[in-house]
Amino acid sequence: MAEVRPFRAMMYHAQNAEFAALCCPPYDIIPPARQEQLYRENPANAIHLELAPGDGAARYANAAATLKTWLSDGTLEIREQDAFYIYEEAFTVAGRDYSLRGVIARVTLEEFSKGIVLPHEETLSKAKQDRFDLMCATGCNFSQVYSMYIDDEHTITPQIDAMADRRPDIEFTYSDGVTHRLWIETDAAKCAALTDAFAGHSLFIADGHHRYETGLHYRDHLRETVGFADNADAIMMMLIDIDHPGLVVLPTHRVLFDLPEFSAEKTLAALSDTFSVQEIPAGEIESALAGQDTPAFAFYAENRAWMLRLRDFDAMEKAAPERSDAYRGLDVAVLHSLILEPCFGIDRENMAQGKNLRYTRDPGEAMAEVDSGAAQAAFIINPTRVRQIKDVAMAGDKMPQKSTYFYPKIITGLVFNHFGY
Repeated sequence: MAEVRPFRAMMYHAQNAEFAALCCPPYDIIPPARQEQLYRENPANAIHLELAPGDGAARYANAAATLKTWLSDGTLEIREQDAFYIYEEAFTVAGRDYSLRGVIARVTLEEFSKGIVLPHEETLSKAKQDRFDLMCATGCNFSQVYSMYIDDEHTITPQIDAMADRRPDIEFTYSDGVTHRLWIETDAAKCAALTDAFAGHSLFIADGHHRYETGLHYRDHLRETVGFADNADAIMMMLIDIDHPGLVVLPTHRVLFDLPEFSAEKTLAALSDTFSVQEIPAGEIESALAGQDTPAFAFYAENRAWMLRLRDFDAMEKAAPERSDAYRGLDVAVLHSLILEPCFGIDRENMAQGKNLRYTRDPGEAMAEVDSGAAQAAFIINPTRVRQIKDVAMAGDKMPQKSTYFYPKIITGLVFNHFGY
């Protein structure tokens, strides 16, 4: 099954306090204004590798040149010993404190068809091409694929916790308030035991599908062009117990715009046979959603809000007969299959082009866009449950894009994976 192994990471030659200025969020959630700010604030920030300044091919050339310089001048160093990197995030959501701990490792790349590493979400080719071009230019992957494992027999997680039973090697708090801790474990016997413990397990990708598929592409590219892949037969992952109490999945709400001849009244009439429709106060959307145990979401338009609950449970089987039961039970799948596509023509091609649909994690922002006229309607949804992700992956199915948002994201800059070492 999964081959999880220690490796010689590429890391900043830095002290604890410096990491807060050297790290950055994952490349795909940094808005342009924040990119420019990070470029200006610190010329050694990891964004100069992961999302280098420049357009087109220049961006990848700049990343490669920066990497070469930093390895030469000592900004970055390759660790002398193979190690596992125990990583912890401490954070607060809705007034509640959480901590989430796992291990950063190299994981041998496997085609999804083997059932060893399982995806749960659709991907876009444009994003994969970007990551592939960066990987070809630098020979690195700079941020982790975020994956989960099932440890019902408690053979893995206790080993990870034992490796963190001391003062962390690195600890700092980032500008968003999340505290990051890293323990570097080089003991060969402990590392071998953890590798053995993972051997009988499958992995479920939580976040980073593009990075994983890019890793497969890059490995195959090397095999075809130079005849071998060496360390590029594996990708860097952050591995978390699927039942870890610190796992937080936030919803991603849908905002609709530029729809021709949109009418809230006509939309509700079209949905009334499939959904129960109840108007609710806009200020009570989140509390009303929290109590739902069947697929449901709030529809907000024209300064009014309605709760939509699925009542025709055969409708999903008719709309998506080729899909699994796990998929058909997802709130987000019901929304896409029974509303967004049939009512508004928002299909996969439309989503890939970014037409008529955008996303936000803030329900207030979604409603404000409607109120301002920047959008016509919004759907506020519940978060997908972690075990639903596993069920969809095990069924060989994939969720619509932006079905999950694991919070917080894994910071970029603590541990890099250079395929040359």
